[in-house]
Amino acid sequence: MSVKPIRLFGDPVLRTAADPVRDFDAELRKLVKDLTDTMMDAPGAGLAAPQIGVGLRVFTYFVDDELGHLINPALDLSEEEDTDEEGCLSFPGLAFPTKRAWGTVAKGFNMYGDPVTLEGTERMARCFQHETDHLDGILFIDRLDPEQKKLAMRAIREAEWSGVAVPEVKASPHATFGKAF
Repeated sequence: MSVKPIRLFGDPVLRTAADPVRDFDAELRKLVKDLTDTMMDAPGAGLAAPQIGVGLRVFTYFVDDELGHLINPALDLSEEEDTDEEGCLSFPGLAFPTKRAWGTVAKGFNMYGDPVTLEGTERMARCFQHETDHLDGILFIDRLDPEQKKLAMRAIREAEWSGVAVPEVKASPHATFGKAF
């Protein structure tokens, strides 16, 4: 089991767009395992690579007893929308009503580089959108209406985890500077 620390709101990695995965290798499969182990340990419905400090377009999910992952996702959203409580492992203990598309078709790849198409509605669609937002440096609080966002920011300031020191980001000793090419 390889559980990693989850980055909290305020960590710059959460506001940075992730790079596309180019190498479907053993290192990527280890990342998917680390994400899955960390998500299940939390427990959570989804976890994106930036939430464990890795700037690659990968997320895992566990919704309605369906466990999976998606790499380099692209989403097609339904016109129908739904507002429901949404939380995030990077905002422990907080949840707010968030508007999302009711349905999604998510296209990407599995950890072996095979094309994958996933369809989801309601909670699964919400998860796909939430995790893909993480890969774009967007947080669920960015999707809140102004009044809810004001309440969220107050709750964040009052949370016991708020203001926790951001972990040091170490530079890669390799010529790729930690990015996959």
